[in-house]
Amino acid sequence: MKKIWKVLKYTILAVFFVLIIFIVNLIWFKPFSINHFYEKVFVEFMLEEPELVSSIGVPILSGIYNDELGDISLEKQLEQQKDLEKNLTTLKSYKKDKQSEQQLLSTKILEWFLGDMVNSNPFYLHNYPVNQSSGMQSGMLSFMESSHNINSEKEAIAYIKRLEAFKTKFDQLLEGLKAREELNIIPPKFVIEKVVTEMTNYVNSPMEENILYESFNSKINKLDDLEDKETLLENVKTAINTSVFPAYQSLIDYFTELEAKATNEDGVWKFPDGDEYYAYQVRSHTTLNITPEEVHNIGINEVARIQKEMKMVLYNLGYTDTTENISFYMNELSNNPEFIYEDSDEGREQCLSDYNKMIDEINLKIDDYFNVKPKAELEIKRVPLFNEATSPGGYYSMAPMDGSRPGTFYVNLHDIKGSLKYAMATLAFHEGVPGHHFQISVASELTGVPTFRKLVPFTAYAEGWAMYSEQLAYEMGYYTDKPYANLGRLQSELFRAVRLVVDSGIHYKRWTREEAIEYMSTNTGMIESEVISEIERYIVTPGQACAYKIGMIKVLQLREHAMTELKDKFDIKEFHDVILKNGAVPLDILEELVNDYIDSKKAL
Repeated sequence: MKKIWKVLKYTILAVFFVLIIFIVNLIWFKPFSINHFYEKVFVEFMLEEPELVSSIGVPILSGIYNDELGDISLEKQLEQQKDLEKNLTTLKSYKKDKQSEQQLLSTKILEWFLGDMVNSNPFYLHNYPVNQSSGMQSGMLSFMESSHNINSEKEAIAYIKRLEAFKTKFDQLLEGLKAREELNIIPPKFVIEKVVTEMTNYVNSPMEENILYESFNSKINKLDDLEDKETLLENVKTAINTSVFPAYQSLIDYFTELEAKATNEDGVWKFPDGDEYYAYQVRSHTTLNITPEEVHNIGINEVARIQKEMKMVLYNLGYTDTTENISFYMNELSNNPEFIYEDSDEGREQCLSDYNKMIDEINLKIDDYFNVKPKAELEIKRVPLFNEATSPGGYYSMAPMDGSRPGTFYVNLHDIKGSLKYAMATLAFHEGVPGHHFQISVASELTGVPTFRKLVPFTAYAEGWAMYSEQLAYEMGYYTDKPYANLGRLQSELFRAVRLVVDSGIHYKRWTREEAIEYMSTNTGMIESEVISEIERYIVTPGQACAYKIGMIKVLQLREHAMTELKDKFDIKEFHDVILKNGAVPLDILEELVNDYIDSKKAL
């Protein structure tokens, strides 16, 4: 009897213990299920994007999937669309009243992001995956050169396997291009001409100068313990000849034939539902419910305002002839030998050295304006030679999460006249400190937040912060005794305001490429090669260029609102914490965060 009672007692205790666990889980641990969902969505997304995994250096995953390339077949894209819709439905099913403050913020951000991607589903073929600005044909080469790390024989073999996968990847790309052709989604003639020239030059270059071969050779030569390097190099040559070159030749053949169908119509208004697509692109990139017409008008007003301020600076510098426009004076400055580097290797090295000095100088003032600073280092490098001709003047590549590389500010030195000395500081602060490097690195180093919060991209937030950083450097005193550099800062802001006008002009008001080039040249005074490169970029990436100035305007509006409301309680360091320490967010959510900060400070 005692034995039976003992068994019964332990059975009752076990049932009671299980019941307690169930209740505790129901009450306390249910919110963690959404945390699990956040990570599940992130991992699923990463597994679909092996190149992205390598680019951002996702721990563990980057070592497992570094011998693969992502599937971009039409079948896979349709499958991904269904997964997006399913994940959005699942996310909305979680009860918000059971979520913590941070979970609510994460849910809002992810819901906006997934919802935006679902809204893009009807337009999944409305783009040019091969283009002169950011196309796959150059992107794959840049990716292999900059993001595929080789620190062991295994990683060297993974590199070769990726080269062998080029043919399949490009076959899938061709499948998508032909589907676009059936919808009459065909790039303008100039795009086709440029990509065919670019790819033809690539396949005809000597093997020793091939970026895939050269990069591999450089990487393995840094490894002292790697055996049989010659065999690995031969395998790379074989993969390039049997997979990579045939893949590029298939694209060359396709676009050479497609050119006969191409026109000189540059805007996406020519697409099926083109107006709806562009309106979506504007909302998506600005993360605001704003129309193309509103964007166009904001741009025109901002152009007038900034030009007026530039004229005042010019007048104080002695340029007093008020009959001449901004373009006249900026053209004059851009041709002044005082502001131009020598067109030589030495001149280019000096340019890179000067960029480093500018970053060092602004870093001396950072502690007065920021509590939070990134751990990742910043390096400044030249844009790889193989795609200098079609790359922008400068861009930033984030430091991977595994810490294997620093963040990198790439400078385009193809046309040394494009690196005008008076304009360089603003670019350095935009791309480096306290701009993209600061914001992106701080986000990737956040702790206690879902992984997607460290990486999710919102163009208006990221570019808005980078443009805000340009003005912040002015407020930090950098330009006090540098009036020409301040003129460069204003020209940079003017350039982004002009973007609003020309992007909406091309895709909404049906401007031609030539009309857009004329407007930008007349109103900015930028050199012709730079203007052409920029306008051609907007043609193939509709709406993206609108995010910069709209984002900057929003950040400044939020800061002004906080200063007005808080008066003496306002702290610029705390404001920057609010903007940076939550990672990238849509602008309407950023406004909520700032308002919460204002309310919390008022309550003290």
